[in-house]
Amino acid sequence: MTQRKSHLDGTALSVLFLCCLFWGTQQVLIKATLPFMAPVFQASVRFLGATLLLMAWCFYKKIPLWQKDKSMWVGIIAGLLFALEFACLYTGLQYTSASRLTVFAYTAPFWVAFLVPIWVPSEKLNSIQWLGLILAFSGVILALLDGLVGSSSLHWQGDLLALLAGLSWGLTTVVIKTTVLNKLSPEKLLFYQVAMSAISLPFLSLALNEPWTMQMTYFSVSSLVIQTVLGAFISYLAWMWLLSRYPATKMSGFVFLTPVAAVMVGNLWLHEAITLALVGGLILVAIGMILVNRKAN
Repeated sequence: MTQRKSHLDGTALSVLFLCCLFWGTQQVLIKATLPFMAPVFQASVRFLGATLLLMAWCFYKKIPLWQKDKSMWVGIIAGLLFALEFACLYTGLQYTSASRLTVFAYTAPFWVAFLVPIWVPSEKLNSIQWLGLILAFSGVILALLDGLVGSSSLHWQGDLLALLAGLSWGLTTVVIKTTVLNKLSPEKLLFYQVAMSAISLPFLSLALNEPWTMQMTYFSVSSLVIQTVLGAFISYLAWMWLLSRYPATKMSGFVFLTPVAAVMVGNLWLHEAITLALVGGLILVAIGMILVNRKAN
């Protein structure tokens, strides 16, 4: 039986840091790939590839995916919420910047913090941890202040889609933590999500009249491979593994580092300036994460 822990240890912090760094990079990568491939079709191919990789991994490791464990219907619900999240993210990037979209998408931890303790009292945040969560999110807003102030009103479509993505992500975590899905292996848990995305997103792409074509370049092919192998397979499998062992509320607080990572990657890749707002945001996020991971007395 999986041993659950009450706080994030060194292993969890290291894996979360690497995931957040990659996810921040991934948002910029997806945005840069849109000229070569329609957004939802891009997501469809990505999750189809991830599903095949995961099935091959499970076959190699002899991890069962098809046994009867009363998880099918709730697994489908979690999978559809996951698919909705990425449909909103990929589509939203057509209307707004990667950094701005990430701010709104990362409202997910608030949904987790509000809803998970209703069913899992042991994951209730104390007042100090709530303060940490607020400080962390304030740091994200401050770090991305240049992207939030003076933006075009045409960004509202992307903002709304990002907020819906954040809600979908938060609800996915709530479903996982409060149902029989919490007892599944990380591999089967991820399988529900990538498989339902691979099944449902092509229909959405067709409904949106997207062209099922890809401009073949070294960058576009490399981007899709990275999104599929590192993103939809390795990093999400690591996230599922963490969810099965560590408190969801504290994990969700830590991922506020992702939008900050997106700004840092934007600076290195797109040569965007690092402002005082970014430095102040990084400090607030660091303090907030220390408080969120503080052990309850």
